[in-house]
This record gives sequence, C-alpha cells and structure tokens, in this order.
Amino acid sequence: MTGTEPGPATPGAEHYDVVVVGGGNAGFCAAHSARDRGARVLVLEKGSADQAGGNSFYTAGAFRVSHPGGAGLSGVLDDASLARLGETDLAAYTTDDFTADMERVTGGRCDPGMVRNLVDHSWDIVTWLHAKGMRWRLMYERQAYVSNGRWVFHGGLALGTVDGGKGLIARHTEIARDSGVGIRYGATVRELLRDDSGAVCGVSYTDPDGRSHTVEAASTVLTAGGFEASPQLRQRYLGAGWEQALVRGNPLNTGEVLQRAIALGAAPYGDWASCHSVAWDAGAPPQGGDRELTNQRTRQSYPIGIVVDRDGLRFVDEGADYRNYTYAKYGREILARPRGVAFQLFDAKTRPLLRTEEYDSRPITGGSADTLRDLAAQLGIDPDGLTATVTEFNKSIVDVPFDPAVKDGRAARVEQPKSNWAQSLDTPPYYGYAVSCGITFTFGGLAVDSSGRVLTEGGGPIEGLYAAGEIVGGLFSGNYPGGSGLTAGSVYGRLAGDAAATDRRST
Repeated sequence: MTGTEPGPATPGAEHYDVVVVGGGNAGFCAAHSARDRGARVLVLEKGSADQAGGNSFYTAGAFRVSHPGGAGLSGVLDDASLARLGETDLAAYTTDDFTADMERVTGGRCDPGMVRNLVDHSWDIVTWLHAKGMRWRLMYERQAYVSNGRWVFHGGLALGTVDGGKGLIARHTEIARDSGVGIRYGATVRELLRDDSGAVCGVSYTDPDGRSHTVEAASTVLTAGGFEASPQLRQRYLGAGWEQALVRGNPLNTGEVLQRAIALGAAPYGDWASCHSVAWDAGAPPQGGDRELTNQRTRQSYPIGIVVDRDGLRFVDEGADYRNYTYAKYGREILARPRGVAFQLFDAKTRPLLRTEEYDSRPITGGSADTLRDLAAQLGIDPDGLTATVTEFNKSIVDVPFDPAVKDGRAARVEQPKSNWAQSLDTPPYYGYAVSCGITFTFGGLAVDSSGRVLTEGGGPIEGLYAAGEIVGGLFSGNYPGGSGLTAGSVYGRLAGDAAATDRRST
C-alpha cells in the first residue's frame, strides 16, 4: 500500500503500510527492508527507550556468515581489524561449511529449506547492513588465539558488530530514524487485528500510561522473540526445573505475541522442548536485564579448564569441540546438576587464557586459593570428591602439545573424557567460578515460508502476517552454532520486510 490508499477503517486508528512488532535486530532488519521498498513503517517496541533492543542488545554482536576469508572481508572491516589482518589466519567459511555445521550441531533436526535460506543469504546481510552504516570488526578477544606467532580464528565464527549488541542496536536505531521509520517505545501489543476476509490488518497496543491505540497496516511483521523470560512457559514447554533457569537477556520476552499468533491460527513449529542456554554467572539476577554488563556474565573459557558439580564430579566433555559448537547446550547440563550449579576450575597456567571481558568483569561469583581443598571450601564443593577427580584427571592426560587455537588432541582418558585442551590442574593459585544455567532464547516458534510469511497448520499463509527472529521455529534443536541467531534474525527480517512491503500493494 502507498500513502494514497484509503484512510483507516477504524475511527481513531493510524495507518501504516507495515507495522513491526518488536525492536530488536530482526525487527529493525524488517523495517529497513520494508523502507527500502518505499513503505511507511512503524516499529512497536514493548520496552521503554532505556529497555529497548530485545535480546540483540545483550549479545556480543557475533554473526555467523559464509564469507571469503580475511582478505575478502577487508571491504567491510573497521580500521582496527584491518591493521591486524597481516598477522591473522582466517580461512574462508563457505556455504557448505555453514550448512554442515547447522546439520551437525543440531543432529540433523533443522529444516533444510530454512537452513538453505539462512546460509545463502548470510553474506548478503553483511554487505547490505554495511552499506547502511553498520560497522563490522573481527572478534579477536572472543574467537581467536595466538598459535605460532599468528592469530588463528576457530569454530567458523569471526565477524561481529563494533561495540557488540549495544553498538548493533544503536546503529540500527540511527539507520531506521534517518530513513523515516517510526519507533514507539513502551508499546505492548494486545491483539492482532483481522479484517472480514481473515487477513491480519494491524494491531492494537497499550502505551506506558495504559491508553489503547489501534494501528491498521497492510502487513504486520512479528519479531517479538520467544518465551524464555516466562518461568511458567519454560516449565510448560521445556520441563520441570526450567523455571529455575536464569534469564540471560531481555526480561520482556515472555511469549505473549507468540501465543496470540498461535491462537489466531499460526502453526507452532520447531523444537519447543529445547533452547539456547549457557554457563552464566551463578550470582546474576534471575530475570536478566543487566544493560551494563550484558554478555559479560557468560563464562565461556571452559574448554581450557574443567567443570565440576558440588560433588566435585566432572559431567561434560569440556573439549568436545570448539566452544562455538558446545556452549549453547551445556547450560541444560548445568541445570541438571545438584542445585543447578557447577564450577569452572583453572590454575595459574590457564588463568591468563581466560576471556578478559568475562572473567575480569565485576561482580563475579568465584574464588581463588593456593590449594584445591581451600578452593573447594570457598565455593561449596565436596573437597574429597574434587581431589579425587583432579588427581585422576591429571594422571590421564595424553602428552601432546597444548594449542588452544586448534583441536590439539591433548585428551584426558577418563570415564568422562576430555577430547582436547586437557591441562593438568597442578599449579597454584587455583581459580574457580560458579555458574548456573543462563537461558538465551527458546527454539520453538512459528512456522514461516521462505519469505517469512506465517503459515497455518495446513501449510497455507495467514494473509498479511509475517515473522522473523526468535519467534520463528525450525532452525535450531538441542544445540546451536554460535553467532547464527543474529544472522537468522537479519536474513528472515530482511525477507519478511521485503515481502510485507510488496505482497499486498495492489490491495
């Protein structure tokens, strides 16, 4: 629709071509794309201006995309990254690599068509956003180690936005405002509106003062996230115990928009019984929302240490794969341990390798001591259990060179093996960090087609309704390749915004 279309049918209603419900990365990509088509666009964000940005604000800003390698990335990188390229090994990450990682990490439980859509459009997202003013960098401090005098990136992930999730949302907001997109904060959507034909024709919402408003639109794009911030919905869909998980990001993602779309006839899709969950500071606020530290409360250097529970027992293979391929599934393993807590342990040899932004942040729940027994007493670990675990672990290590930049094969041959990066804990002082399960987002959501149109149980589209981001299901199950969430939100947001602005212009 264009500005020459008839006015609103509901007295007092406003009219836009496209209304986007949710102001995170996916929502802004939908808004930019619709605006590129000349549509009049309004973004409705549930949070106030100082709560805005969805889960995207709380991320490190990492994007997993197929790319041509270090030299090929140079056209989008910031000056600081360009200055280090000469001392960096960064191989191309092909569409085949990306596809294989999606299939391997999810155990094949990902929709092949959706994966193809994600992968094939991933690099285009980078150049599209770069042309709009998004700033990109190589994430040396998170994704690379020095090996033989050179920086080596690992796990298929290298690219991120300057200033992380905070920078991502700040730039999205500037781009949207500069292009004429309207943004309203504190807008809680209460209803999806339908016309006589059954098509979705807008939304009603309440403002921070509780006043009701109606926005009629030719197309509505839902980008309001999943249900990870609702203890009740977590317990219902993920199972008993999940109500105790700590919310890692946006406390406003409580699933109401998702539930309203399903009540309207949208088909639920994907794995509703699993989610993205990580090792998270055990002392963090349970409902998330720390806009200062954001992602710094995650604890992701566990591959070079060991992880034990309160009994002092190891329960995961810390070195099974690069961190990018294991961190999103280990949160649930922590949740299943006694009292839902575990401890990451390091010694004087490995402590310098920990991510500074995470392990040197304050406040932090942990301790240090000159003996393992003293450390156990500080943290609440059974000292005899811990001593026995570490003694057996240290004796079992395969004596090959340690190299955190590659899968080095330095394994611990114990009942719970460690496949790579096994270092004996034998050099004081010792360091321990208490972690709980931090839930990031839920994997179950709405069914959509390749243009982001929301589908019914029968497979047909709901006219006028589109979706993107974490409210969409089908891409992830059980686990997740790091950085693919922001990419998926961008790809499907762009596609949905484009379709939303064009599909009904003739009506």
